[in-house]
Amino acid sequence: MAKSRYQLQIDNQVLKDDFPLLPMEIVEDFANVIKPLLQLDPLNFCGTYSSHALLGDLQGYRALEIDFDKVYRLVYRIYEKSAPRRVVILSFGEHDPAYENAKQRKKK
Repeated sequence: MAKSRYQLQIDNQVLKDDFPLLPMEIVEDFANVIKPLLQLDPLNFCGTYSSHALLGDLQGYRALEIDFDKVYRLVYRIYEKSAPRRVVILSFGEHDPAYENAKQRKKK
């Protein structure tokens, strides 16, 4: 795989609160597929996943769409300026809780 172009930062609450609630298959997919893709090009997932820009309270953030036994979202923001370029993951979970957690966490 190509060299990482973005540094990946994961909010501590994602590690502590979100990951333990995810199915093991999604955690493994994050480690093996999603994380490297986010570090390479957080806008283009080579047809593996799709993402979309968010509006309203989460304007400026994006959501990665993951359909498993339920619908999951990984909410993140891309920072192009202020080197190094980075992707910050704000929440990861089932559809509605992922958005609610992201709204609460961005305020801190």
